Amino acid sequence: MSSGDSGRVRGDEGYMDEGYMTVIAAFAVAAVLVITVGVLLVGRAAVAAHSARSAADLAALAGAHALRAGEDPCAVAAEVASANRAVAARCAVDGYDVVIRADVRVELGLLGSRTASAVARAGPA
Repeated sequence: MSSGDSGRVRGDEGYMDEGYMTVIAAFAVAAVLVITVGVLLVGRAAVAAHSARSAADLAALAGAHALRAGEDPCAVAAEVASANRAVAARCAVDGYDVVIRADVRVELGLLGSRTASAVARAGPA
């Protein structure tokens, strides 16, 4: 090895390590992109879960108020859930309480779409 070789190993075809940093950089960029997309998808799922919880809470409160006022609690709860971009998937009256399950659809790109669900109960204290 001469002083101008800079520690490179010479094979039959020439220097074997030429361009290796390009490959490493490409893999590093790909890894960062995969991690970024993963974080964004987890964030999107978390936002959908929070939206489902909020919609279920608000719909249950509205349903309990409607029950007390003598109106149809499930119709009111479904309307409030819909206003919060959720679907009232299940509604039940349990004594003076209204129990609601709200579903929010979330698109996760190549992973397809999933549903975030939350259940809430509201009634007189």
